[in-house]
Amino acid sequence: MLIVFLGPPGAGKGTQASRVSAKYGMPKISTGDMLREAVAAGSDLGQRVASIMDAGVLVDDATMAQVVRERLLKEDVTTGAILDGYPRTRVQAEGFDALLAGTRHGSVDLVVFLDVPEDRLVERLSNRRACPSCGANFQLDLNPPAKAGVCDRCGAGLVQREDDSEQVVRDRLEVYRRQTEPLVAYYRDHGVLERFDGADSIGDVFVAIDEVISRAVRA
Repeated sequence: MLIVFLGPPGAGKGTQASRVSAKYGMPKISTGDMLREAVAAGSDLGQRVASIMDAGVLVDDATMAQVVRERLLKEDVTTGAILDGYPRTRVQAEGFDALLAGTRHGSVDLVVFLDVPEDRLVERLSNRRACPSCGANFQLDLNPPAKAGVCDRCGAGLVQREDDSEQVVRDRLEVYRRQTEPLVAYYRDHGVLERFDGADSIGDVFVAIDEVISRAVRA
């Protein structure tokens, strides 16, 4: 089963994708993870990715598609995978469909769309704190650290990232609306989109997602 998580920044895609991964034993694959793995592998493709990233520019769609294809051919995705952050645009989605047609996966089985009102997203991201040491994230309103300002995982002091300031958040949401939101209609037209209210609690959202995935697995 191949599941794509879709939604604006701050909708909770990473959190829910991790929960689904833990329950169903499917690897969660993010764009960043795939790129880092490609570079670490040292292949011709990895060296090309490294040179692009070193130049400080975005990895082009054709190269990204090759990175994704290599990742999906690995043994740990034999029974399925969860993609978080890819595809991001309609062009990438169309290329992804063409790519999948030549693999054991065939096509995307389910798109989990987490929908959250913009004002709620701004509030949520503005309340996010990150650990500069281990990378853990905390929502002060949804999953605050046990001790204020301190990471539960490693004990380092938490910080607010620059890109979580209100103006930067609104700029990121504008980019999402322009580039990624069209995928909602694209996947709805393909009959694989399921919408979930991402403004609900983390637990309630997971229960709703799990019900849909469980039905799909049993089908």
